[in-house]
Amino acid sequence: MSDRQEQWLAAERLALALTEGGMQRMSARTLAVFLFTDTETVTMGQIAERLGVSAGSVSGAVRTLLSVGLIERLPAPGSRREHYRLRDDAWPRLFSTQNTVVQVMLQAADTGIATTEPGDPAHQRLARMRDFYQFLLDELPSLLQRWHQRQLPRP
Repeated sequence: MSDRQEQWLAAERLALALTEGGMQRMSARTLAVFLFTDTETVTMGQIAERLGVSAGSVSGAVRTLLSVGLIERLPAPGSRREHYRLRDDAWPRLFSTQNTVVQVMLQAADTGIATTEPGDPAHQRLARMRDFYQFLLDELPSLLQRWHQRQLPRP
């Protein structure tokens, strides 16, 4: 097996792991293309060709990856096709956009707490849930700041 074939096998394994973690299958496979490509940008047609699927099936995955901030659309003068690339700040951007998920979980916990009595085990479990998500929300800015500091170029 060639090095390139081994890379694409690893890409498919990564996509499978992402799918098992809850990501839509086509989004996971598309993200794997962005991670393993040896070019600066890719088009939907190139992604479809790499995955052996139709360009139409890739468009929803690209929209999803754009919406969460993992990829970005780039101008491609002279090209009739849209070009995309993995953002340099993809992972912290994804993590920070997850704040909306944390907010939803906090609101769900608060709603549940409001409908239960303080001595009720459900109330206690929901309070623990709320406290955990509030902790995450409170820690996120400093965590991302430490990450950015770690990424600064070193002399």
